[in-house]
Amino acid sequence: MTRILITAAGSYGDVAPYTGLGSRLRAAGYDVALATQGSFAPLVEAAGLRFRELPTGPERGQSVVGRKELMRSASGFVRELGAGLVDAAVRGADLLVLSTTTAPLGWQLAEAMGVPAVGAYLQPTHPTRAFPPVVGGTRSLGGLGNRALGAFSLRMVDRVYADAVRDLRARLSLPAAMPRGVRARQERARWPVLHGFSPAVVPRPADWRPGLDVVGNWWPHHDPADRLPPELDDFLQAGPSPVFIGFGSMAGGDGERLSGIAVAALRAAGLRGVLQAGRAGLAASGDDILTIGEVPHALLFPRMAAVVHHAGAGTSAAALRAGVPAVPVPVTADQPFWAARLASLGAATAPVPFKDLTAPGLADALGRVVHEGAYASAAERLARRMETEDGAGHVVKAIERML
Repeated sequence: MTRILITAAGSYGDVAPYTGLGSRLRAAGYDVALATQGSFAPLVEAAGLRFRELPTGPERGQSVVGRKELMRSASGFVRELGAGLVDAAVRGADLLVLSTTTAPLGWQLAEAMGVPAVGAYLQPTHPTRAFPPVVGGTRSLGGLGNRALGAFSLRMVDRVYADAVRDLRARLSLPAAMPRGVRARQERARWPVLHGFSPAVVPRPADWRPGLDVVGNWWPHHDPADRLPPELDDFLQAGPSPVFIGFGSMAGGDGERLSGIAVAALRAAGLRGVLQAGRAGLAASGDDILTIGEVPHALLFPRMAAVVHHAGAGTSAAALRAGVPAVPVPVTADQPFWAARLASLGAATAPVPFKDLTAPGLADALGRVVHEGAYASAAERLARRMETEDGAGHVVKAIERML
């Protein structure tokens, strides 16, 4: 049986979609392992996949003193990640499926093992005239400026991975090479990258090279027999559709402040609410508010009137899939990109930057997103388009062709 090793690292939203992709590959007859952090082992094994452990990275959402400290911290983590990938690959694989974070390291593994690799990215990372890099802000610099900034962004990524690639190539007895040279070699070979987001949300840029495709989302695995917890189901049935408020793995330590803002905004807007505790530790209770832990978005979001979230790629897509409008509150990384994209499509209010979040501002946004029907109509249109897409199926077919 052909062995596939998927590698992914980061927060829940960076990893969970690969459980669904792995489950689909397993159903197609492949022996699938997913290498990621130990905290996600139950998630991986519940999807019927083999688990291989990678080092735990720095917490997303934590405060950083400055750019140099961030670069140093990221560089140290990817060195550990490179060593972890070697350990994960020792048990063998016939093909590697690499995430955005693991690809610059996985290329070295594929070279040493003599096996093919395919990119399975949740964000668009290749330079394009169509938009600036996803972590470079949302302001367009025009076609030439966007593409130039995208190329500069990749050079910064190569700097972060330089020490890790050097160590990894030495450990694998490969000739010395710099990340930029390895990346250029992959580009010349038209290394295939399948992007797991909807072309209805981010159309494939016209200036991308062949081999870069936008195929649609692959969704986190959950058992078809799963049901919402009885307490949550009872709350949903007890009144009008509530608003979901959650920040996922973001905003650690801000729970008390965010909970106060959420409760005040919901009551000012006259809405019921479901708060997801998440890493921030949101907590509130009452006849009109319920606090929950982890619940599959696929089960919960269709029953919401609107969703307030940090605009991570996975949560943004899950809200659109459910046909529910959003109030995006981006915190960091690629979140401002997705928040701006949702707003431009009419399925969300203008983004409310996390640092600017207040109860009156959130109440105003909630009143508009729930009561002005245009937001829900746009989200429902996008949901109908996404329903016709089969991102995981595209990946399966691409791998069948490669093998």
